[in-house]
Amino acid sequence: MKVGALFSGGKDSTYAAWLASKRDDLACLITIFPESDSSYMFHYPDLDWTALQAKSMGVPQVKEATRGVKEEELQDLRRALAKAMEEHGIRAVYTGALSSVYQKSRVERVCGELGLESVSPLWGIDPEEHLRNIINDGFQCIVVSVSALGLDEGWLGRTLDSNAVDELLELGRKYRFHAGLEGGEGETFVLDCPAFSERIEVVGGIRHWKGVRGVYEIMNAKLVPKSRAQTPV
Repeated sequence: MKVGALFSGGKDSTYAAWLASKRDDLACLITIFPESDSSYMFHYPDLDWTALQAKSMGVPQVKEATRGVKEEELQDLRRALAKAMEEHGIRAVYTGALSSVYQKSRVERVCGELGLESVSPLWGIDPEEHLRNIINDGFQCIVVSVSALGLDEGWLGRTLDSNAVDELLELGRKYRFHAGLEGGEGETFVLDCPAFSERIEVVGGIRHWKGVRGVYEIMNAKLVPKSRAQTPV
């Protein structure tokens, strides 16, 4: 079956896209670009660099802009999915939803209107299990935004390795946030994974910190062979 994947470049959507490529015929990645970080539905940081990820995966990318206005942005999602159906013949959409009923229910509603199946292979997974799976399956990610008590500026640009996962789990328990960063507490960007033919090397980035939240803005990045020695972010 030809499928698409809602794709932000973060750990969850990339993992779901990888699962889609193993289970079905992944025909396209679908990326929604909000104008600001106020979107209730869509990832905001560093979306321009998803083009490198799509290129490394060898999968075409369907792009759609949105103002990010609550509920109105669903029409932009509908337009993107309709375009993916027309251009790539998809019959289902994979998402990286973990526990957000708000996001999952709305994607399902839009898919239902279009006659598409909505597939959320990570739904309800234990956060620790998911984070460990990401690392064990060869995903290399960096944190590109944080906005939760307990997550400070030092997390911006940090690699999500085993030590980072241990800390996230501890902080999640202490400050009562979702350790998988599902509720907007943080966002990630995937630099390498089994679905990539080349990995992404971040050449330069800037940390923007505003009191209790921040974003790591990737200023320059490129695809490099996986055998090349890795340059620290």
